[in-house]
Amino acid sequence: MQLTIFGTPVVRRVLRLFSLACLRLAGWRVEGALPAGGGKCVLIAAPHTSNWDLPWTLMGAFALNLNIVWMGKASIFSPPFGALMRWLGGIAVRREQANNLVAASVAALTAADGPVQLVVPPEGTRSATRRWKTGFYHIAQGAKLPIQLAFMDYPSRRMGLGPVFQPTGDIEQDMATIKAFYAPMRGRNPGQFDAS
Repeated sequence: MQLTIFGTPVVRRVLRLFSLACLRLAGWRVEGALPAGGGKCVLIAAPHTSNWDLPWTLMGAFALNLNIVWMGKASIFSPPFGALMRWLGGIAVRREQANNLVAASVAALTAADGPVQLVVPPEGTRSATRRWKTGFYHIAQGAKLPIQLAFMDYPSRRMGLGPVFQPTGDIEQDMATIKAFYAPMRGRNPGQFDAS
């Protein structure tokens, strides 16, 4: 995996304190923690309905002492901000070439030495959608890793880590269980998120 801001010790400590202060001032409450031995996982980030989700997610990751890498559309990695986005943990995704994304993600997670959490928004977009993509599920299954259910609920100003889910191989039943956890959550633009 690439070197990111989360792997830079001094900067990480400073940004953790900054993030905790910003979240507190903005009224956000951060909940949960990675389970013991759960340092490597696929982390669902939902609901994802706004550009504001990225800065809040980054601050939440610092507050929770995570070491995340996240997927974003390729256009946000164009100059002049591409290097910054990669340092913030971003991995460019070309939606028109997503067929190798699962295999590449599995290989990267398997090869990673230390704890790392791959953040994947199941909707695959900030726009309104009724169908969740299953890439996160196949990545977790291929890498033999658990899925950490992370959430951000704008009305209650709560964000954090919920339960850990181990894929069973029954994708329909597993997706129904995962979506049930997210059903009460509301994004910044609630009409764009559907966990039914």
